[in-house]
Amino acid sequence: MTELPPQVTATLAALQLIDRLRARHGPLLFHQSGGCCDGSSPMCFAQGDFLLGDRDVRLGEIGGAPFYISPSQFAYWKHTQLIIDVVPGRGGMFSLDNGEGVRFLVRSRLFTDAESAALQAAGKV
Repeated sequence: MTELPPQVTATLAALQLIDRLRARHGPLLFHQSGGCCDGSSPMCFAQGDFLLGDRDVRLGEIGGAPFYISPSQFAYWKHTQLIIDVVPGRGGMFSLDNGEGVRFLVRSRLFTDAESAALQAAGKV
């Protein structure tokens, strides 16, 4: 059986930004809503500053911070591994990366057939 692949990962640049934000704000969490405005970007919050929905899906952790996704976005992205990266620009209005001169960005890759089968067998998709 294939080992379960992480459903979310982060680049070195993203991990370094997470470390800086954690040093400034304490424990963090991420949410990918897919809603309007900043919804297409992963949003970073201090834990306790964002109310999760009962149906939000926890994909995993990046840099020690839990990463959640809305159910509608999970249905769309469940066949891909989300890769959180950092690019120059302005972060989401409510996201802690706002004002850093860089922002979090989602990249992705499709899971292989074996990875998809392993995730399905584990009840992850």
